[in-house]
Amino acid sequence: MLTLTENASTVVKTIATQQLGAAEGGLRISSHDGDGSFAIAAVPDGQPGDQVVESDGAKVFVDESASPALTDKVLDAQIDDQGNVQFRLGQQA
Repeated sequence: MLTLTENASTVVKTIATQQLGAAEGGLRISSHDGDGSFAIAAVPDGQPGDQVVESDGAKVFVDESASPALTDKVLDAQIDDQGNVQFRLGQQA
């Protein structure tokens, strides 16, 4: 199952609060056109069939098609000096 770093958990909670206006909801990861890339969006809730990953109050909803590719991954996030967020996937230890 996908896991989140502490940084990713903090960023997910911040984005959900800023974009959705509440601590409810989270981010949803979905496969992007079958090309091996992923799309991510702030959502108030997941879709039927989504896997829900919770970490330190952060929620990430992973769609069914993306879930197999993310099973052994860890999601990390960094914020640059301009406030831009970069998500990275790494291999779980």
